[in-house]
Amino acid sequence: MKDRELLIGVTGGIAAFKTAALVSRLVQAGAGVTVVMTHSATKLVGPKTFEALTGRPVGLRTFGRGAHPHIELAHAAQLLCVAPATANILAKAAAGLADDLLSTVLLSFDGPTIFAPAMNTQMWQKPAVQRNIAQLKADGAILVGPDEGYLSCGMTGAGRMAEPDRIFQAIAAALA
Repeated sequence: MKDRELLIGVTGGIAAFKTAALVSRLVQAGAGVTVVMTHSATKLVGPKTFEALTGRPVGLRTFGRGAHPHIELAHAAQLLCVAPATANILAKAAAGLADDLLSTVLLSFDGPTIFAPAMNTQMWQKPAVQRNIAQLKADGAILVGPDEGYLSCGMTGAGRMAEPDRIFQAIAAALA
């Protein structure tokens, strides 16, 4: 992990709070970590949390710093991990849609890409979500989870984001 440059995408799933633990562990392992958040993610975890953990500004806007922030971020990183990966970002990535900073970074990035899905069990089981997962796998994406367990909606089943340690291990394996 030492001296590796990583991009972590954070979307608007309640599991976003767990991503802070992942980012902290990556930084402690010596990785340079830049976080890109969707607007919805900022409603769950503040960008200042990730800025404090990484010592870097958080990417929030498509038309932010630099002439082409999505390209600059994509070219600087060796791996991109989206955790949590909501049904929305999975659909965008599978279809090649780009309407925010994270989805444009996904289209610009050409290295290993990991998704850690997190959503309600009924959403996870929808044929549309499963088609998107199949497309992402066919495109070479790595999926970690989801796990089964208690979900924030009160249901129990598949849809829980993998634990930060499991995602960390998948990142380490993809970089090996």
